[in-house]
Amino acid sequence: MVIVVGADKLGKITTLLKDRGFANLKHITGRQPKTQKSMPVSTAHAELMVLFTDFVGHNVMHNYRKRAREQKIPFIACRRSVCDLAKCLDKCGFTC
Repeated sequence: MVIVVGADKLGKITTLLKDRGFANLKHITGRQPKTQKSMPVSTAHAELMVLFTDFVGHNVMHNYRKRAREQKIPFIACRRSVCDLAKCLDKCGFTC
């Protein structure tokens, strides 16, 4: 499972993640105040967390990175772009 934080719509990012082998996807926009401080989805089976830096604030980034580190979930911070996400996935070893 991949937890995606940020952005209102994912568009082709969903397809990219499915092509990389991530069938289950949980999306959190990060706009609602209650989701900015607490994780609204279970991280029990999370393989990766993606943070879109151009759509969330610094406090949201800090809170989600902290949770990812505490639960030993790999995370990627990048812009909301298919190309940028693909580069980050390649760099971290999540290839096709």
